[in-house]
Amino acid sequence: MSQKPQVKKPDSQKSNTVSDHSHDKPQVRFITIDTEDAGQRIDNFLLRTLKGVPKSHLYRLMRKGEIRVNKKRIKPVYKLALNDILRIAPIRVSEKTEPVSTGLNIVANLEKQILFEDDRLIVINKPSGMAVHGGSGLSFGLIEALRALRPDARMLELVHRLDRDTSGCLVVAKKRSALRHLHEQLRSKNVQKFYQALVKGHWPTKLTRVTEGLRKNDLKSGERVVIVDNIDGKESETRFKVLERYRGATLVRAFPVTGRTHQIRVHCQVSGHPIAMDAKYGNEDFDVEMKSKGLKRLFLHAASIEFTHPKTEERIKIEAPLEPNLEKLLTKLVRE
Repeated sequence: MSQKPQVKKPDSQKSNTVSDHSHDKPQVRFITIDTEDAGQRIDNFLLRTLKGVPKSHLYRLMRKGEIRVNKKRIKPVYKLALNDILRIAPIRVSEKTEPVSTGLNIVANLEKQILFEDDRLIVINKPSGMAVHGGSGLSFGLIEALRALRPDARMLELVHRLDRDTSGCLVVAKKRSALRHLHEQLRSKNVQKFYQALVKGHWPTKLTRVTEGLRKNDLKSGERVVIVDNIDGKESETRFKVLERYRGATLVRAFPVTGRTHQIRVHCQVSGHPIAMDAKYGNEDFDVEMKSKGLKRLFLHAASIEFTHPKTEERIKIEAPLEPNLEKLLTKLVRE
């Protein structure tokens, strides 16, 4: 049976009669790893447990031996095992990090976007424009907002990711065992994700498969783009099917067999049919035309996800409806 991590309480919490100022100081913490937390990398565990402590600071503490497992120094890639005893030296957690307010509209509206929830999982229809997690100038992302909405959840972790501008099905695990189960399914290609994209021009019916290799490329500006590279790039495959034809555009269904960064976007671009309003890989003229019809975002939507439920072992398929503004745009286009 799963036990909660045993956190050794500092002396200041055991007694209210401490005469010195030791209660102002951070204390050494001991955590015993249980079945839910076993198997994950220590850096990921610490980032979740010690909220507000920067990753670089955690890495430095591990290097200096301030964080140890079973009295030994460990590296950030160390995988925690059942009954490991974690010793964490006193750390002052920055109080600057503002808690995510559940009063914010963007956070409160997430509750309405939940498509499925049980004791193992949440599947949410992620809004376009919201990053999956905070960082690089963002105070919070979807996962931080969900944690604010579910303060009693012992853990909430992303099972996979979606680009900031992509909307649709995103799976969040509520238990470490569910996260491991779903990650194994992703590795063994047992998860099926179908996307809908509005692309430029007449997508050929015969073009059902794109297999261009992809490589991440960092520009001098610091921006990351993905380029086609069939020599040094990673093998990639996306399957396509035409859903609807419009004058000057096609609505396609995309099924990524592999899960590379920006895969669908680059595979559409290299095929000569970039996605509408794609700031990195789009076509300016096509975007101007779509903007004039009211499109304000990337037209890429994770329409459905299918996987084996980690508890019941049943196959389940969750579908996310298109945002009303995307539906509205389609009604403005002339069908062929």
